[in-house]
Amino acid sequence: MRIHLQYGRDGLEVDIPSNNVTVLAPKFIEGLAEEASAFRDALRNPIESAPLRSLIAAEDRVAIVIPDITRPLPSHRLLPWLLEELDHVPADQIVIVNGTGSHRVNTHEELTGMVGTGILGRYRVINHNSHDPETLKFAGKTRDGRDVYFNKEYVEADRRIVLGFIEPHLMAGFSGGYKGIFPAVADINSIMHYHRSEVVGNDLSTWGRLENNPTQEQVRFNGSLLPVDFCINVTLNRQRQITGFFCGDVIAAHTRGCEFSKSTVMTPCPTPFPIIVTTNSGYPLDQNLYQAVKGMSAAAQVIARDGLIITAAKCNDGFPEHGNFKKLLFDHPSPQALLDTILAPGFSLYDQWEAQLLAMIQLKSRVALVSDIPEQDVRRAYIEPVGDIGARIAEELNRIGQDAPIAVMPEGPMTIPYISFQ
Repeated sequence: MRIHLQYGRDGLEVDIPSNNVTVLAPKFIEGLAEEASAFRDALRNPIESAPLRSLIAAEDRVAIVIPDITRPLPSHRLLPWLLEELDHVPADQIVIVNGTGSHRVNTHEELTGMVGTGILGRYRVINHNSHDPETLKFAGKTRDGRDVYFNKEYVEADRRIVLGFIEPHLMAGFSGGYKGIFPAVADINSIMHYHRSEVVGNDLSTWGRLENNPTQEQVRFNGSLLPVDFCINVTLNRQRQITGFFCGDVIAAHTRGCEFSKSTVMTPCPTPFPIIVTTNSGYPLDQNLYQAVKGMSAAAQVIARDGLIITAAKCNDGFPEHGNFKKLLFDHPSPQALLDTILAPGFSLYDQWEAQLLAMIQLKSRVALVSDIPEQDVRRAYIEPVGDIGARIAEELNRIGQDAPIAVMPEGPMTIPYISFQ
């Protein structure tokens, strides 16, 4: 069976040597025929909010927050339409904040691709840097009394607009909504506390769940420490076409968008699979191993005990090199040893959360990877490097039986598979 996997910019064609293959993919929704007019309508007839233009005065200082390079939001299309709606506000009163969270800042070339030369030439576009206290300002306190700092220009703005892409998320249930603010423009200490091990390891911090999700609860509480005047969320199909706009009040718009997304991505499975081929949904989501844990986690929802997860993720940006993700993996002899360190009382280290999630997957299943990362480095992360997916599957079928069922997730974490007991 020949299947196209989303991998890097161009994809990957794979021959699966079996007839017992189940493709797990979201329901395909056609893109909107007239994106620009649909967008304007969503701004002028929003969800539980006054129209955007009426909320912003000509003298207001406006902060617009967009996701960073690791998210596929088509900011280069949305921003010109949005700024047309705000043409009564002088350009020098508007700042576009690239919400990097704990990720690296993006290069000028990357920002150009994200927002377009027209926007970059006329408006201030800045990278958030969670590690630089000089660019941060006090925003409020968490429920447990910890200080939270946000990007200084975001804090000092009179009006705040957040843009986001609603997709399944392995801890927060879904992305989008207040997640475009927290952790996107927060300080690194708050981000680390948000990702603490007891929350990351909580069974309710999982795919497709909003209610009683301790991760999403933090996102919504901390993200609303300062008023967000308007939320612009979109859903996309596999062709990166916009399938819906969910704009207005942050909670109301996000909730409706998540309901729409859930109706297309939730995929029931009667039994676990001993072999699953997954991806991280191609560029820009599969640029590093840190992000690729999401595709592995989605597959882990329906993998059989000691099954094999083969992930195709280009990882052209490596682990990445910034932070402690790579160090945590390399400094421990096994996933269990890594988890023992992370779960020890008082332990706290930047990037520990993604290492924790990867280790949890590896205690349940074996993980293999097709990527640009050198094989010796892949092995040091307790992952098996693979060059030919079809050949590796054939080898596994020889071991467990030729009729063993195989699942393929061409879009990786855009799908939320779950075991159905009906």
